[in-house]
Amino acid sequence: MLIKTLEKFLFKRRSLVVILFSIVTLVLGYQATKIQLDASFTKNIPLNHEYMKTYMKHSADFGGANGIYISVCDRDGNIFNKEFLNALKGVHDQLFFIPGINRTLVKSLYSPSTRYIEVVEDGFSGGPVIPADFKANAADLAVVKENIEKAGIVGRVVSDDYSCAMVSSQLLEINPETGKKLDSIEMAESLEREIRGKFETDKVSVHIIGFAKMIGDVANGAKDVVMFFGIAIAITAIMVWIFIRSIQLTILPILCSFMAVVWQLGMLNTLGFGLDPMSILVPFLVFAIGVSHGVQMINSIGKRVHEGNTAYQACCTSFCKLLIPGGIALLSDTVGFLTLLTIDIGIIRELAITASLGVAVIIFTNLFLLPVLSSFIDFDKQFKAQPEGTHDNLWRALAKFTEPKNAAIILVITAGLFAFGYFKSLEMKIGDMQAGAPALHSESRYNQDTMLITDRYAISTDVLKVIVETRDSGCTYHDVMERVDRFQWRLANVDGVQSAISLSTVAKIVSTGVNEGNLKWRSLPRNPQSLAQSSARIETSSGLLNRNCSIMPIILFLEDHKAETIEGLVKAVKEAKLELETDDIKFQLASGSAGVMAATNEAVAAAQTPMMWYVYGAVIILCLISFRSVKATISVVLPLFVVSTLAQALMTYLQIGLTVSTMPVIALGVGIGVDYGIYILSTMVESLRAGRNLTESYFLALKERGSAVLFTGLTLAIGVSTWAFSALKFQVDMGILLTFMFLVNMLGAIIILPALASLLWRKKNQK
Repeated sequence: MLIKTLEKFLFKRRSLVVILFSIVTLVLGYQATKIQLDASFTKNIPLNHEYMKTYMKHSADFGGANGIYISVCDRDGNIFNKEFLNALKGVHDQLFFIPGINRTLVKSLYSPSTRYIEVVEDGFSGGPVIPADFKANAADLAVVKENIEKAGIVGRVVSDDYSCAMVSSQLLEINPETGKKLDSIEMAESLEREIRGKFETDKVSVHIIGFAKMIGDVANGAKDVVMFFGIAIAITAIMVWIFIRSIQLTILPILCSFMAVVWQLGMLNTLGFGLDPMSILVPFLVFAIGVSHGVQMINSIGKRVHEGNTAYQACCTSFCKLLIPGGIALLSDTVGFLTLLTIDIGIIRELAITASLGVAVIIFTNLFLLPVLSSFIDFDKQFKAQPEGTHDNLWRALAKFTEPKNAAIILVITAGLFAFGYFKSLEMKIGDMQAGAPALHSESRYNQDTMLITDRYAISTDVLKVIVETRDSGCTYHDVMERVDRFQWRLANVDGVQSAISLSTVAKIVSTGVNEGNLKWRSLPRNPQSLAQSSARIETSSGLLNRNCSIMPIILFLEDHKAETIEGLVKAVKEAKLELETDDIKFQLASGSAGVMAATNEAVAAAQTPMMWYVYGAVIILCLISFRSVKATISVVLPLFVVSTLAQALMTYLQIGLTVSTMPVIALGVGIGVDYGIYILSTMVESLRAGRNLTESYFLALKERGSAVLFTGLTLAIGVSTWAFSALKFQVDMGILLTFMFLVNMLGAIIILPALASLLWRKKNQK
């Protein structure tokens, strides 16, 4: 009754409807033109995770994980020359003045805090590694080299082979010049323009890494997404024309689907959101879903016209027939995407809002506007003249999947594939599976810079800090420092840890110096006064202690940030905590870039299963409401579950870890895949309830919906397969996964669904 009322309202006021949609499109289109790429570090981390609470609590004293590392290298392999050191000083000074850089944490050979200490006859002597009166002559260069070795900074501030020197700092959350949240993409552009652009020459090379730089490179690569979006639209348009053979009817579903993307982007900007580079693929998915539903509508209208209806009558009938199954499919998509809001990571929540808004507006653009626009068109004679039963032989062949023998074979094969996929999916890792930035190709400038820094320095940029919390002046108590030292030793010997440093490490070196450099004294003094003397010379700017010596991080440099490396280290930290922690000494995870990754990986692992329950729960409830049948719901949902499991197995095979950027793809795949099954089953159930047997019902469903289902599955798969040529590794991975899910979900709806129906509707199959 409600549907008939809607039909009368829309089609009796067609011109008004078109005008209203046009006005909304113009307004939201204007808003969409103002949308900007928006990326921030905190959006990518689970701020309420216990590790991140520790991270945020101590980030002011010990820096965060949002660092910038600039390795300045001499192309001839020797930094001890005037031209190189001038370039290094220029990089240091320029970085200091870039807005958003934490100036107190800028560190290089030219930092006042980069000092050396040596034992002399009268005790200790020391000073800055590069003296204030440095002239860059042969004698001064020799002094600098000697001071570097005395300072023990080879492998940290200077590369092992003396070919490079490091300039590093941390980024602020707020840009002090604008008072607004720091723009990571703008920061990346500043680093390229102000650092690499000014100081890289034929004698000096500059290598920059860090979250902001990585996001900037991703954003640059994401600009190609517009080109791939255009290619996908062109491919889709060609395929739709081949399917429909009408230029006007080809334009309509493309136009309405593109309109949905415009509405989505306009609404995002109106709500105050930007578009994150890591979720820039979502508008294409919205377009793909829109095309899928648009083709179903055009296909249905064409069939009604072929039966002798006028275009107006065909559009009215198709609107009534498809509003419920199409609406339920799109609501399933929307609710499924909204379940991602339960994951406490900003970028995933934004993706959930972006995707659900886009899919929700398809209900209006493709289920309401499209049939209204189609009613103005005089359908091509060629389209009307297609002979009845053109594909009947194919549909009869596919309808045999409902026969008990064939169905049994299909279900056995499906069970085998599911078992294989399930056990393979258990091997899927939580976290990154490669060194460097997984969003970029290994040959990208960013990952090449990462490899150079990892190769030439004894430390890596993958740092995990365990924060030691103890009583005031804790570093003067032997029992505290001894436990810190034992904890550090335990972790330094974990596989994947490159090196480790803490206050206890430096205190032992100072103790050796106090005792004439005798290595026998490289230990922690038991006397509080001696221990205080060993730690008093260590400045808070070293990042090894706070002002009252109650907080002391243990800094662990990892070989990489692969999932198994971080997982193994976190496990070792928790085991050591149980053994060495007391009421007065707490070892808290975690800070540093690897600490953030550890928290993120745990949040993703914890959210994985609930997310799937929520997604499938939403789909099941809406299918039950739509079909009022448990059998029909099982027939739609079970193939989706099999395909999701196989997709996880494919991720394992391709070495794609489950991360913040890949986890939503599974939910998106379920949302897109459910459409096929709902459209086919809605027609099939209608025939079953009319008294037809299962095979005939499935044949009629294929005759009504089969062409559109096969077409959309193939078209969308071809469209995303072009992503294999993207400059972004994660877009290549997403293209492979989505191509797989588009195709296999379509095959699941055509092959597995009727086999399940044969089992569930056995009586109908016997008629």
